[in-house]
Amino acid sequence: MQGIEKKKLRVMAYVDGSNLYFGMIESGARKCKWLDVYKLMQSFIRSNQELVGVKFFTSRITHNPPKEKRQNTYLEALETTGVELIYGSYHAKFEDCRECGHQWVVPSEKMTDVNLATHLIMDAHLDVYDIAIVVSGDSDFVPCIEAVNTTFLNKSVVVFFPPGRHNNSVAEVARANQIIGRPKLVESQLPLKVVKVDGYELEKPEGW
Repeated sequence: MQGIEKKKLRVMAYVDGSNLYFGMIESGARKCKWLDVYKLMQSFIRSNQELVGVKFFTSRITHNPPKEKRQNTYLEALETTGVELIYGSYHAKFEDCRECGHQWVVPSEKMTDVNLATHLIMDAHLDVYDIAIVVSGDSDFVPCIEAVNTTFLNKSVVVFFPPGRHNNSVAEVARANQIIGRPKLVESQLPLKVVKVDGYELEKPEGW
């Protein structure tokens, strides 16, 4: 008589899109921007675990049409992989140069961190996962990571730091932590062409 198969641990990933993007840019992994986030998360899953979802938290760029187009193409490509996109918003803040009088737009991202923290805690309450992976090096997440790990004793929040984004305060409250290395990023790229459900073909933006 065969033994009863042990139930696998459910893993949900929460990705801070901006932190991951700028971590890659600043660490020299610019050519990895066409990243298959779902594939990346799946590559960390062990035999006794199953990936039940990936939530990607971001905001749509404004006031820069070329960047808007590239970002939109990427986000549409991500959606085809099963990643759930959750949006904050960009607020345009105008700054003036006192010397030359030139004015420029400085985008300020809002709500992304709050959205991620809210989903992390609510999903713990709703028993969506056994293990949560938070992809970020932002210390703003320390309170919510600590809250889940101390309140839900049967759950664990671990942190995967984007390249160059290790943060000691975050590492201290996580049950485990590691840095996402360049090889994982290189191995987890989307195809050059991605076909949507409606048949529309998305191409990797030039320079990505």
